[in-house]
Amino acid sequence: MDKRQQLVTTAFDLFYRQGIHAVGINQILQESGVAKKTLYHHFSGKEALVAAVIAYRDSAFLEWLEGRLERREPGPEGVIEALFTALDDWINDREHELTPFHGCFFINTCAEYGDPEHELHRQCAQHKAAVARMLTSCLMKAGLKEGAAAQQAQTLSLLKEGAIVQAQVQGDKTAALQAWALALRLMAT
Repeated sequence: MDKRQQLVTTAFDLFYRQGIHAVGINQILQESGVAKKTLYHHFSGKEALVAAVIAYRDSAFLEWLEGRLERREPGPEGVIEALFTALDDWINDREHELTPFHGCFFINTCAEYGDPEHELHRQCAQHKAAVARMLTSCLMKAGLKEGAAAQQAQTLSLLKEGAIVQAQVQGDKTAALQAWALALRLMAT
């Protein structure tokens, strides 16, 4: 792993477990074993590093979710099952492609950068939009027309976000399964 990637992965691990503002550059340098000069060779400052960490997690999470959604049963119900069983595996630390669950990195980051106009906040919002687009695409491949797929993807996104927050804040390890059941009931109406 090159030094830039080492900084990004170390920073992600620390930011995800402790929070961005709680972690200083010196802690990242100490944990990564990278020199300060090397850090500033790759990043203009901490926010530039945070932006790279968001891009790293975005790519990893979308790749993981896409893989899980591709291995689904046919039909819209298969998309719903794949989404919520993937979340259940992640929340319960059964997913080896993702780090142990500490909530949603993007939600956590937006809590620390609350201004919707802040670049880091916008970067997180773009991730959420990408997930919704991915769900829309999967639902269309599963047989829904574009409008219905987009509406269903919006509903699934809301349920997904709620399940993640419920699992993180309340420690409810069954939140994804509850959201799955609710999604199926909503689809049936």
